Amino acid sequence: MSLSLYGAQADDTTFRKKLRRLEQNVLRMGTMVETTFRLSHQALFNRDLTVVDGISRLDDEIDCYYRQIEVSCTELIIQQGLVAQDLRIISAFMQLVRDIERIGDYAEDLSEIAVKLFAYPVHSCMGEIEAMSHHAQAMLAKSLVALGDLDGTSGAAIKRLDDVVDDAYDRLYQTIAYQRDIVGVVEPLVLMTLVIRSLERMADHATNIGQRVSYIVTGQRN
Repeated sequence: MSLSLYGAQADDTTFRKKLRRLEQNVLRMGTMVETTFRLSHQALFNRDLTVVDGISRLDDEIDCYYRQIEVSCTELIIQQGLVAQDLRIISAFMQLVRDIERIGDYAEDLSEIAVKLFAYPVHSCMGEIEAMSHHAQAMLAKSLVALGDLDGTSGAAIKRLDDVVDDAYDRLYQTIAYQRDIVGVVEPLVLMTLVIRSLERMADHATNIGQRVSYIVTGQRN
C-alpha cells in the first residue's frame, strides 16, 4: 500500500507505522481465509475430509486476527488530529475485514457440509458447483491483490466475476429445487443448496472488499 495515501499524518511516524501494521495484518488474515476457502473446496470436491480439522483451527486464528484488527482500528480512530482521508482508510479497513472474516466463516460451513455429503454419491450438479467455487475463489484473490496494491480500478473485474457466480447460483438453484423423481432422502439436495448459497454470499463479500478498496483510493462509494 502506498503511504502517499496517508496524507495529513506525514509527520507522525508512529501513526504511519501503526497504519502499515494494520494493513499487513488485514492482508495476513486475507491470506489465511484464502487458505480455508481452498481447503474447503478440497473437502467438498476432492472429498478429502483430512483437511476439515485444519480449517477449524485456521478459523480460530482468523477470528483472533479479526478481533485484534478491530481493536487496532478503534485505537487509531480515537487519536487526535486525524483528517477525513485517514478516517476513510481506517473505517474502510473495519468494514472490509468483516467481509474477509465472513468468507472464512462460510468456508468453515462448507467443510462441515462436505462431511455430511461424503456419505452420498456425487451428484451430477457438483461439477458446475465446483466451477462456481473456482470463480468465487478468484474473486477473493483479485480483491486481496487490489487491497495490497491499492488498485481502485479492479472492482469492475471483480463485479464481472460476481455476475458469473450469480448466474450459476440462479441456474443451479432452479435445477436442484425443481428436481423430480427423487430417489431416497433429500438431504444431499438440501446440502447442495446450502453450498451454492454459501458460495454466492462469499462472492458478494469479495465484491464488497473490491468496492471498499475503491473507496479507500477515490473516496467515492460505488
